[in-house]
Amino acid sequence: MQRVRSNLRRAYDSGRESVRVARREIVERELEPELVEDDFEPPPPAEPELVHRSISSLDDTEVPHSLRIAAAWSWRLIVVGVVGWALLRFISIISVVMIPLAIALLLSALLAPAVGLLFRLKVPRSLATFLVLVGGIAVIAGTLTLVINQFIDGLPELTSKTTQGVRQIQEWAKTGPLHLSDAQLNDAINNAQNWVNSNTSTLTSTGLSTAATLAELVTGMLLVLFSTFFFLRDGRKIWRFIVRLFPLNARWSLADAGDASWQTLSSYVRATVLVAFIDALGIGLALVILKIPFPFPLAALVFLGAFIPIVGASVSGAVAVLVALVDQGWVVSLIVLGAVILVQQVEGHVLQPLIMGRAVAIHPLVVIVGIASGVILAGIIGALVAVPVIAVLNTGVRRLGRTRPETPPDAVVVGGSS
Repeated sequence: MQRVRSNLRRAYDSGRESVRVARREIVERELEPELVEDDFEPPPPAEPELVHRSISSLDDTEVPHSLRIAAAWSWRLIVVGVVGWALLRFISIISVVMIPLAIALLLSALLAPAVGLLFRLKVPRSLATFLVLVGGIAVIAGTLTLVINQFIDGLPELTSKTTQGVRQIQEWAKTGPLHLSDAQLNDAINNAQNWVNSNTSTLTSTGLSTAATLAELVTGMLLVLFSTFFFLRDGRKIWRFIVRLFPLNARWSLADAGDASWQTLSSYVRATVLVAFIDALGIGLALVILKIPFPFPLAALVFLGAFIPIVGASVSGAVAVLVALVDQGWVVSLIVLGAVILVQQVEGHVLQPLIMGRAVAIHPLVVIVGIASGVILAGIIGALVAVPVIAVLNTGVRRLGRTRPETPPDAVVVGGSS
């Protein structure tokens, strides 16, 4: 049995060795095929495959690269334009709600520091919000009361002087260097009146059509009050709820962009209020010194107009010049015009770079285009919110591109109860 076992073992080993040799020969033949010298020809070189990141098929290789890039940009811009148009259309449909919400956001950005100060003084947040809101309403009501009382008291005298001033202007147009005839003068007056009427309808058709009835006006005011109260009290909670609606990977970037945008809006509103107050103070002092009627109402008009950058204070200052022209004549009106120009120069070269430049870094051309677009789309309200919207979008888009900072490996996270 021992001899038979050894014979079987040797036969098995020799069989395995023969299989290994056969396999080795097959592999060598595959790696080194036989070469026939008579009919051997080297294989043709393979053509490189044309692949580009901007194409999805080989047919696109026939299209120039610049044309493919232009087409890609074109359809993306078309999609963005359609979405933007649909969004503006939707906002115009619900403008009765959107306009009060926009005003409430601006008021919240203005009053938020006062609420924060009272909250740091251990005043409950609801009570602090209520006190600040009531104080703001009292200031606005007192200002409006003073403006209306002064306007009512001086309106009869101004009306009579306006009639005299218009007659003087007509006589100057006839006898002065223009030498206009009665027909030319009437045509000029009619053209000016038509221009004012058409531009007034353009400004107020969208912005004030939603408040055409008393019920809509009262509803809008109540919505502004309630929205401002809840924005001041629960603004951060509302924003956190909105952020949680988005995917988890996008929440940090969205929350960071929202916080930065809110800081920009707050800085813009506070800087605008400061610049508007300085404009109104400068022009108001000039009106008081020159004894122009309605100094406080005109200063309040300048203050409100300054919320529309660059053009608002200039237009409201022109009203003061016209009042001075009617009441005091050419010399005093030119002095008021000089005061308005001086205030505008101080605003443009000192206040805007020093105060507004730190809050919002936007080129003046962008401001002008934004205000014009806002007037076309939403009238007075569009001109008021155009620059804040541009500033918020500028900050938000810039911050969305940031990446979340990595947490150090040795950092310790401490959780606290809320």
